[in-house]
Amino acid sequence: MKMTNGKVYLVGAGPGDPGLITVKGLECIRCADTIIYDYLAAPALLKYAPENAELIYVGKKGGDHTLSQDGINALIAEKAKSGLVVTRLKGGDPFIFGRGGEEAEILLDEGVPFEVVPGVTSAIAAPAYAGIPLTHRDFTSTLAFVTGHEDPTKAETSIDWASLAKGIGTLVFLMGVKNLPNITRNLLEHGMNADTPVALVRWGTTPGQMTVTGTLETIVEEVKAAGLKAPAIIVVGNVVGLRQRLKWFENRPLMGKRIVVTRAREQASDLVKLLSDLGAECLEYPTIKVTPPEDRNPLDMALENLSEYDWIVFTSVNGVKFFFERLFEKGKDVRALHQLRTAAIGPATAKRLRDFGLNSDIVPESYRAESVVDAFENEEIKGKKILLPRAKEARPVLPVELRKMGAMVDEVTTYCTKAVRDNADVLVTQLKEGAIDIVTFTSSSTVRNFRSLLPPGDDALKNLMQGVTIASIGPVTADTAKELGFDVHISAESYTIPGLCEAIQQYYAPISA
Repeated sequence: MKMTNGKVYLVGAGPGDPGLITVKGLECIRCADTIIYDYLAAPALLKYAPENAELIYVGKKGGDHTLSQDGINALIAEKAKSGLVVTRLKGGDPFIFGRGGEEAEILLDEGVPFEVVPGVTSAIAAPAYAGIPLTHRDFTSTLAFVTGHEDPTKAETSIDWASLAKGIGTLVFLMGVKNLPNITRNLLEHGMNADTPVALVRWGTTPGQMTVTGTLETIVEEVKAAGLKAPAIIVVGNVVGLRQRLKWFENRPLMGKRIVVTRAREQASDLVKLLSDLGAECLEYPTIKVTPPEDRNPLDMALENLSEYDWIVFTSVNGVKFFFERLFEKGKDVRALHQLRTAAIGPATAKRLRDFGLNSDIVPESYRAESVVDAFENEEIKGKKILLPRAKEARPVLPVELRKMGAMVDEVTTYCTKAVRDNADVLVTQLKEGAIDIVTFTSSSTVRNFRSLLPPGDDALKNLMQGVTIASIGPVTADTAKELGFDVHISAESYTIPGLCEAIQQYYAPISA
């Protein structure tokens, strides 16, 4: 996609929820050499950038600009003229109060080719997430978008307040929080009813969304009492009255909860998505990363001698993943396992195994000695040879129990978990500030490595974790957490990611009368 003279994509990043970016917008991020982005462009979108892409933050936060608009214009043109593909990532839509038109004009003057990729503007998205339809045939069929702050150097206002006050059913003001008293005064002075409903939606479409409602007469005091600040959009009109019936986003069970996800980054997406769908704001602090073992000779030998085994027991999704990756690297495929019977510990592991075309002969419900014994009670494994590909750091309970049952067990290190210490200082600061509601643990290694990120000492741990809810994927992980000094409040009954999310949801469910 790269071209000699470069090219610029003026991309609307949407209103805040990264899921609302367009397909084409995402493609522009993925193909960019340089991404020049604003304060309101969702940071989660940057993870889709190429690994070697240059990321340049240019601010644009309520008058506090890292770079002036003239500087931004020059930067975009300069990068493109050097032969780079530039994605200019702007919050909302670039052509709705986003100054995208000005940037396009500069590019045209500089002879730089460009495309405009529209985005979902907060003007429609924030009200929708607040349960406010901007048009409704029982209320209004007219709608106007209005800037909340005009260019202060203009001699006269270009806003026709009289027409807005009497001729438009729904008004949406963008970037107008600081100017709210002036907006309400102008509408009242030009004839709009004082009891007209008004709503302000802050950080619309994000887990931090906050909505304040009132009337044209009361909204200034309501906003002041709530402490609501920019960024927010203002909706004026009778459609605001539908919010009480139609609000859905803020009703989600984990709305407003800030949850730390400690799982390895490459595996965190399922947990993050499920928690986000329930309304939580997920803070990704992976405490481990999963890697192949430094010495793969034992695994390679096991792969060469698969015909000698009677059973293969997978204890985790990672075990399945790394086993088959190495199997394929060695030029083999699933046919090499044709004579083996398989066991997968837990439904998630069994599901991952099915991705490779294999159904488990037995599936113990959990990684506990009792479950293993129960699962194999109808199998004759005395004298049978069992291959156990798993983590280097795995607990010894499984091979011990299998050997007690008379099996010959070969434990083979298939992957390793290594500690990650990225952003430990930021994590500690957030804990000190009380900015974290829940910490999730999905394995004993996530517990141990999370503890290593925190200051030593029981008192330090107690102070940092005060008021923080600890959620564990199951009893083994919970036991590790307790041993290391954590109070465990939630332990999933189903030892899976969905089970963990269900347990967290139930913990915060309102108690029935």
